[in-house]
Amino acid sequence: MNTVKLYDAVCAEASGRIVRRYSTSFSIGIHLLHRRFRDPIKAIYGFVRFADEIVDTFHDHNKRRLLTRFREDTHQALGDGISLNPVLHSFQRTANTYGIDASLIDPFLASMEMDLDRKVHDARTFATYVRGSAEVVGLMCLLVFCEGDEARYERLKPAAMRLGSAFQKVNFLRDLQDDHAALGRTYFPGIDVACMDDAMKKRAEADVAADLEAALEGIRELPAGSRLGVYTAYVYYLALFRKIQGLSTGRFMEGRIRIGKGTKVRLLTASYLKNSFGLL
Repeated sequence: MNTVKLYDAVCAEASGRIVRRYSTSFSIGIHLLHRRFRDPIKAIYGFVRFADEIVDTFHDHNKRRLLTRFREDTHQALGDGISLNPVLHSFQRTANTYGIDASLIDPFLASMEMDLDRKVHDARTFATYVRGSAEVVGLMCLLVFCEGDEARYERLKPAAMRLGSAFQKVNFLRDLQDDHAALGRTYFPGIDVACMDDAMKKRAEADVAADLEAALEGIRELPAGSRLGVYTAYVYYLALFRKIQGLSTGRFMEGRIRIGKGTKVRLLTASYLKNSFGLL
């Protein structure tokens, strides 16, 4: 006989497939989490990925209407405790279990909505956008990892926000040319992609470096079941960032920068050994 547990499992599998298809780095990082954390983090990833797809990909459709419907369906799923959208069903289970509420969900969806209209950011709108698109996602994951330990959650909140910010800003750097050419967007304030120079690149890099440095201390204090997975994702992004730093502005603007599979394997091995011997 079919059961609700079977439906829950099918929806969780759907979120897991989304992670695998969209991000090798995050897929590996999630696999290194303790088993009890994997499905909740996959559910968060699936939720934020599909919202992002609405504003970045569905150009032949009414994005605003789709995003409005997605927001309404999200809140309906949270209230009902069920959804026939597998991604939203998995997400509402995670949100309702770990206390991920509107104070984190609504800023995220508001940042997605900003992508529908705003193409260039100043310092204020950039901070607002990063807060909603990245920092609150770090807090969603931290709620899962802390499993109700409010004192640990409050202590690690700043680092989790900086980690989410760092990941997002590295993505901005990696996709700088594509975002400008395909979507007409420039996220970093004070950067003109059309006449990018070394000073602009270094300013953006300094911002990212500060976030990465601040995030590492928090990773070291994560519960054991989450530390290796998060740290591995961190070192992948750190390696990508360092590769970007090492390129001239001209070379950097030629195309999207990637980390090869061989490098990822070496980073994974080093992360595992460091974690095993308490050397993070």
